[in-house]
Amino acid sequence: MMPYLGFGLGLRTSHFQYVVDQRPPVDWFEIISENFMVGGGKPKHYLHAIRANYPMVMHGVSLSIGSTDPLDKDYLRQLKTLAAEVQPAWISDHLCFTRAGDVNSHDLLPLPYNEEALRHVVDRVHQVQDFLGRRILLENVSSYLSYRHSDRSEWEFYVQVVERADCHMLLDINNVYVSARNHGFDPMDYLSAIDPSRVQQIHLAGHSDYGDYVIDTHDHDVPDAVWELYRQALPRFGRISTMIERDDDIPEFPVLLAELDRARDIADSALAGG
Repeated sequence: MMPYLGFGLGLRTSHFQYVVDQRPPVDWFEIISENFMVGGGKPKHYLHAIRANYPMVMHGVSLSIGSTDPLDKDYLRQLKTLAAEVQPAWISDHLCFTRAGDVNSHDLLPLPYNEEALRHVVDRVHQVQDFLGRRILLENVSSYLSYRHSDRSEWEFYVQVVERADCHMLLDINNVYVSARNHGFDPMDYLSAIDPSRVQQIHLAGHSDYGDYVIDTHDHDVPDAVWELYRQALPRFGRISTMIERDDDIPEFPVLLAELDRARDIADSALAGG
């Protein structure tokens, strides 16, 4: 059983010294796995100093679970080594592909939602979990295109992957909102299809709204529409470890801490008496 961690933040370089010096009231931190796949140096120094005081989880962007290329065994070895060092509560990555042949897109690209892709991803998740010796979490990505070969909804595909692979979900509320806006579906249809017992973590983040489309940029405060979707999701999912992501235009730490306090307040209000 994976633990409930409470409310956390993504650990970013600009905040390392502040966290070490101030010991802010954050329940846990999420690290980007690839940022710490190094032998030593300042990143590792701060990682160990902060890990001594806070629980951590590892979140990757390079697993490329949906790629047709062979799984990168060297990457998996590095991931397993880092996990042994950090002892994270869990490890997550994205339900997507990032590589095709020798090309790394450096983007989280959505998959076609059909049986062939489903079987392919499930087999690869089994391989990864066997190698790591633990279940992983897969995060839903935001999307800006659809495939003619898809024969089911994104949420149906997501549910089927985690059930057949026996893994868990990192449910990104902002990504649900972004994809709903871009593709014209009701985000509550998505959330209502998700098995609460599979959801281990929730992401909240900001995006860039261009009117006709929305881009998941992680460079804004969490907008009111995402807060409201989070509020609506809580009665279904209950108390889930929740964090705020900010990857660009990163503010001072107290600004993010105030956002995190808002998440706590919304959760307490939505789940009062539950």
